[in-house]
Amino acid sequence: MIDNLTSDNLFITLVGPPNSGKTTLFNYFSGKNYKTVNYPGATVDSAVANLQKKFNINASLMDSPGIISLNPETDDEKIAVNYLYKHPKLGKPDLVIVTVDSSQLSRHLYLAKQIINSKFNVIIALTMVDILEQKGFEINEDKLSEIIGCKTFKVDGRSGRGIDNLLSYINDNKISFKEETILNNHSANNNTDDVLLLYKEIEKIEDECLVEIEDKKNINLKRANKQLNLVTNKFEKKKCNQIDARTVKIDKVLLHNTWGLVFFFLIMSFTFTSIFWFAQPIMNFVSYIFQNLADEALNLAGNNWFGMLLSNGIINGVGSVVVFVPQIMILFLILGILEDSGYLARGAMLIDKPLSKIGLNGKSFVPMLSGFACAIPAMMAARTIPNRRERLLTIFILPLLSCSARLPVYTLLLAFLFPGNKAWIAGIVLAAIYLFSILSSILAAAIINKLNNKVIKAQDNSSFILELPAYRRPEVKVVAINMWHSGKLYLQKAGPIILVLSICIWFFTSFPNIDPKVNTDNISQEQVNELKDSERLATSYAADFGKIIQPVMTPLGLDWRVGVALISAFTAREVFVSSMALIFKVTDSRGSLMESMLDAMKNSKIGNTEKKLFTPSSIIGIIIFFMFALQCLSTIAISRKETGSWRIPILQLIIFSGLAYFLSFVAVNGLRILGLS
Repeated sequence: MIDNLTSDNLFITLVGPPNSGKTTLFNYFSGKNYKTVNYPGATVDSAVANLQKKFNINASLMDSPGIISLNPETDDEKIAVNYLYKHPKLGKPDLVIVTVDSSQLSRHLYLAKQIINSKFNVIIALTMVDILEQKGFEINEDKLSEIIGCKTFKVDGRSGRGIDNLLSYINDNKISFKEETILNNHSANNNTDDVLLLYKEIEKIEDECLVEIEDKKNINLKRANKQLNLVTNKFEKKKCNQIDARTVKIDKVLLHNTWGLVFFFLIMSFTFTSIFWFAQPIMNFVSYIFQNLADEALNLAGNNWFGMLLSNGIINGVGSVVVFVPQIMILFLILGILEDSGYLARGAMLIDKPLSKIGLNGKSFVPMLSGFACAIPAMMAARTIPNRRERLLTIFILPLLSCSARLPVYTLLLAFLFPGNKAWIAGIVLAAIYLFSILSSILAAAIINKLNNKVIKAQDNSSFILELPAYRRPEVKVVAINMWHSGKLYLQKAGPIILVLSICIWFFTSFPNIDPKVNTDNISQEQVNELKDSERLATSYAADFGKIIQPVMTPLGLDWRVGVALISAFTAREVFVSSMALIFKVTDSRGSLMESMLDAMKNSKIGNTEKKLFTPSSIIGIIIFFMFALQCLSTIAISRKETGSWRIPILQLIIFSGLAYFLSFVAVNGLRILGLS
């Protein structure tokens, strides 16, 4: 919640190029945990928060997408520039803090000079000072402040070093920052002569700062900056030689046209395989807890409608999805390590060439990577792609990437196919599913690219330029916070939906015959309960609806019960798991919740026959359906918003869902013909 601006409330805007430490600084000031990565596309909209009270400054702070100048090209850059001059709610900023990567001084000062020339109150925050110091260089911040015309501070948003000095300066000058100034809209000025003149001015600033640093360190900073920018290993200092020679040596392998791609797919394979292997013990523990809670709730409330609602509708329904949170967190733990180390930025550079052949470029890597978490932020991240055709094509293929909501479904179905000591095979198959989702999205893009105007109007491809970050040791705290934040967001997003739908599905599978009459002669209480569950479901509202959709499910070797679960998954894919738990009446107290679900699936029969409902072929068919179907209403809504029309989301829904059903049908019946039913 942002406080209303008052006469003594400062409005501070953070501006800077991508990978300059801007969002890290925002998180330190605000106490928030916004995602920070070292490639463009992480921030695609503005974020506003209050400065933490411990700093004793009454201020609102805004973070915006990274920009390299005030002449925007992409949608996210337009947001940043427009909000810089006037935020729709907060107005013109009283102060602009420009983050400048110290190791890229000559390039990053261009934006700072543009903002200063636009008559903003400006403070320059020199970030990445540790990288520059590792290379044996430093910047004289006092001399730079004197020449460039604004105060300059060396800061570290991770450790907080230097931030106290910056905040003290803001506090001492907050009255002057509130004084009204007339801005010069520099973003409209794109004259070539003016740009060249500004670069010459920056060179002069470097030269004048250079004198002061040469006297102190005898280092040619200007030459050092050029060498840093060219990513070469020819430094005068032995220490610099060692550091950059190592970076170049690693990049020769990781960015190699062939071996680089091999390593990339090996790393991705390890990532997705580890999700299944490492999370299994934790999942079993969580599953056991929820099963015990459900049993205890039923014992306390009694075997009546309220007890069944509490035990089956709420605890088992929600627990059947919560049990998969460890997998989600492990996924983001590994991706966080890869991000923080600097590898994923190189992954974007690596696949730029292959992507360019199918109508995309390296900037599509960021949305595609985000697609493994959720298609919604992934589609928003596509705003960083300046070329409209490439942006629309990226948005179109994103639903094919396996998001975190599919993970609980895959885990349940693979656990059915590979039980017990075969779990290691399930991990490999899970990795194959994720890799296949990448290949299918690339294949879809290639087909659409060949069709040209048929689906998405043709336009020349754009270029991809990326500033590679230095290799760094991942910060444990940063990675842990991102992992925790991702798990929490998953629960916040899915939790309310799952709770409401679990109650609804419980109602429709239990009523109107909540207490059916069955023959109890010469049978145990457990058998009585099973008969009641079966009769209750057979006479329920869900059964009436299921009989309508039964003809659609029969070709896939499934019945109406799975059909109801599939339809419920269109609100959120992970709801499929809780729906299965409720529809198949998972109430067995002899094991964990997961074990009970698998037992219920193994014992399920088609109608009154002895034919098993779930077989290897039918399970594979369901997996294929989830790989291709667009089953998320929120994704459809965001696709409409980001593309500006209903054309693409409707095409996505029809094409992907139709393809999912067709491929499932082919797989199930093909396997049956081969005798693998």
